Amino acid sequence: MAKAFFGGVHPNDMKAATNEKAIEQLAPPKQVVIPMSQHFGAPCTPIVKKGDHVKIGQKIGEFRGLGAPIHASVSGTVAAVEPRPYSMGGNIMSVIINNDFQDEVSEEVVKPEDPDALSVQELIEVVKNAGIVGMGGATFPTHVKISGGIGQVDTVIINGAECEPYITGDHRAMLERPEQIIGGCCYLAKMFGVNKVIIGVEMNKQNGIDSLNRTIAEMKAPVVVQPLHTRYPQGGEKQLCQAITGKQVPPGGLPSAIGCAVFNINSVCAIYKAVTTGMPVVRKVVTVSGSGVNEPKNIECPIGTPVGELFDACGGLKDGTWKLIAGGPMMGMAQYTAEISVTKGMGSLLAFAGDENKVSDNPTCIRCGRCVEACPMHLEPLYLYMFVQKKRVDELNEYHIMDCMECGACAYICPGRLHLTQSFKAGKQMVKDDAAKKKAAAEAAKAAEEKKGA
Repeated sequence: MAKAFFGGVHPNDMKAATNEKAIEQLAPPKQVVIPMSQHFGAPCTPIVKKGDHVKIGQKIGEFRGLGAPIHASVSGTVAAVEPRPYSMGGNIMSVIINNDFQDEVSEEVVKPEDPDALSVQELIEVVKNAGIVGMGGATFPTHVKISGGIGQVDTVIINGAECEPYITGDHRAMLERPEQIIGGCCYLAKMFGVNKVIIGVEMNKQNGIDSLNRTIAEMKAPVVVQPLHTRYPQGGEKQLCQAITGKQVPPGGLPSAIGCAVFNINSVCAIYKAVTTGMPVVRKVVTVSGSGVNEPKNIECPIGTPVGELFDACGGLKDGTWKLIAGGPMMGMAQYTAEISVTKGMGSLLAFAGDENKVSDNPTCIRCGRCVEACPMHLEPLYLYMFVQKKRVDELNEYHIMDCMECGACAYICPGRLHLTQSFKAGKQMVKDDAAKKKAAAEAAKAAEEKKGA
């Protein structure tokens, strides 16, 4: 049985609307808007221009440093390369492609003759060229995680917890695409040189666990499924590592510090597709749900599909819809416009038209301590909130605000309705700005000293 991690909450999972609905293929959109930032790191540089003809799988965005390439998800003509609204806020440089509906596949997409004969370095290169990132939302480049973990990692964990309410895309993949999941796990085992890969799945997905176990037996794969307690945020990589290994990731550290590497179910499927077919990441499964959606569904669509088309495929939005969220209700981002498009890390789109709004006009801390009990990172949210309000950066550092994973457990459990998670995002920015200011001052002082000495 899985071990317990500290803190956590038990929100209603709200998955019944979509967990029994098969993944549907969206009718091809007339136009896709592909943002050049779909990964942790600097945005890609567009390598196509207006008027260019592109094909599915063709590279259209090149990265430098930490990142991953971006590819065309439809064939057609580049209509524009310009900033467009972005799900993470503001506008981002995007490549807009008019679909010609010919579904031409790029010559860059090459299927390996014998995928099983590829060396470890060749497999990593395939993952890199396919633009695979953490597709559960973190979007960290997968090839960097693999290459950096070889020799340090002895436990490879696949995150099948899918602990956020409403989201069911990973669950459906377990039922409909178990061969891709297990196949991807086998390639990860080869790359890391481990004798088994562990898939952690919450026990509210028992049929998913059974499906994976059947496939493991049929393929005789070096994979083990670990049932997990149903508790949020079970899918946080540090919590998942503790639940499966019993080891805690040190403050400020990464799972590799305790010999672990964690990958999302979608990322594992993408690895399998890239290695066996040569196709990069050009499609994404998105759960479209919430009280504002007429017919919630799980939909697979090309990257860059305008979200309005997903809502249309679900019968549109109800009158009185007051909030849209890209991502889950706990960690997702509320949107100021519906003119955003699907990205690699977007697991769900939620629309709310009911009485879910629990915001208080006068949020007040009653010193109950429930936020401290709920925080999975052993932080003290009530003090962090006070330090943010008073802009006390030294205390924010002393109380480890940068360790906050922004899971929202404290805000969910708070009876005083404090805007805790939002405050901590602002507090983190204060810390970063202060560090940058001090660094600039130190560099200026050093330059002045050198000038004086000369």
